[in-house]
Amino acid sequence: MKAGRTPIYGDFTEPLPEEGEVRVTVNAAALSNVVRSRASGKHYSSPGQIPFVVGIDGVGYLDDGSRVYFVLPRAPFGSMSEKTVVRSSQCVSLPAELDSVTAAAIANPGMSAWAALKERARLAAGETVLVNGATGTAGRLAVQIAKHMGARKVVATGRNEEALKEVAALGADVTIALGECGDAFDHALREQFGGDGIDVVLDYLWGTSAERILVAGTKAGKEAVPIRFVHIGSVSAPNITLPSAALRSSAITLMGSGIGSVGVDGLVKATAELMEAAVPGGFAILTKTFPLSEVERVWGAGDGMPRAVFQVS
Repeated sequence: MKAGRTPIYGDFTEPLPEEGEVRVTVNAAALSNVVRSRASGKHYSSPGQIPFVVGIDGVGYLDDGSRVYFVLPRAPFGSMSEKTVVRSSQCVSLPAELDSVTAAAIANPGMSAWAALKERARLAAGETVLVNGATGTAGRLAVQIAKHMGARKVVATGRNEEALKEVAALGADVTIALGECGDAFDHALREQFGGDGIDVVLDYLWGTSAERILVAGTKAGKEAVPIRFVHIGSVSAPNITLPSAALRSSAITLMGSGIGSVGVDGLVKATAELMEAAVPGGFAILTKTFPLSEVERVWGAGDGMPRAVFQVS
């Protein structure tokens, strides 16, 4: 495809592995926000080569028959194809009990939470985590993963109150409706940042809700144990306005998590740990499968749940 256009199902040059690479016969590849964003050319990690095959990760088989999850194939090849090529160091063996569709669906959103909590925030057992934007696919997994990693308490925010009830069933101890991010939201934040407080914030939204969480956190932050605010996504808005005094007057740590802030080796390691924990941890994700030939129709169907997974072979 070309950047900014809907992908076209058709033929592309067959990839040949170079030194250090392996060929993967693709079995399943998920459609995620980052896949759409990279394909549009708007994502900071978008490939420069045009045309290219979309898809940044998937599940498939190596020439020796072993089943792996793979990430970041060599451009211009992508994961939404019959075959692709990728560095062998960017492949992860999969547990036999984890099916390919679930592995493909859970990898990107689950890895984002796993890497943010472990590699960036360095979550310790017994700490409290606030997930801003917990009703989406990634946010729901973040709630489950935080609990699996030993979080004492998980606070979840979201706009859809019915969806927040579902998130509570997944392990959230407290839910806060975003509403218009007004006084009620601020009051709820003050309650949660008071007392034992919040240790880690995972932010999938940015925008106004992130602004208010940061301000509430800086007012409540403890100098000895700074709040770690980890920005992951910008579903609500690409920018925020933050008073400079909010950072100068507190010990809050503001950081990002994604391709670049976590190295490829770190992302692969996080994904391997996620895959091993998925079945024992009972991580739940809603999926719907489609043949790859329907990519043009499914691509424009919008985001949300269940997660679309293309079955290639």
